[in-house]
Amino acid sequence: MNSVDLTNVLTQHGKWLYSHGSDGKMADLRWADLRGADLRWADLRGADLRGAYVSGADLRGAYVSGADLAGADLTGADLRGADLRWADLRGRK
Repeated sequence: MNSVDLTNVLTQHGKWLYSHGSDGKMADLRWADLRGADLRWADLRGADLRGAYVSGADLRGAYVSGADLAGADLTGADLRGADLRWADLRGRK
């Protein structure tokens, strides 16, 4: 996924979060290629990242609580300071 597309997804997700679902759109990043992406401080609360390729991504300080990361490849991702409370981190089946 290129940075422009990712920025658009994150913008729509922010609108969705702060409008309590009446505006924007929840981030659907299932199977997205986010390898090496700069997601520092990104607000991905409740996002769908099932099966996403997040290896080597920078998620320092990101808000990922309640996100669905089941089956996501987080190999080498920098998760320092990321809020992963209630995130689904089950591995691939």
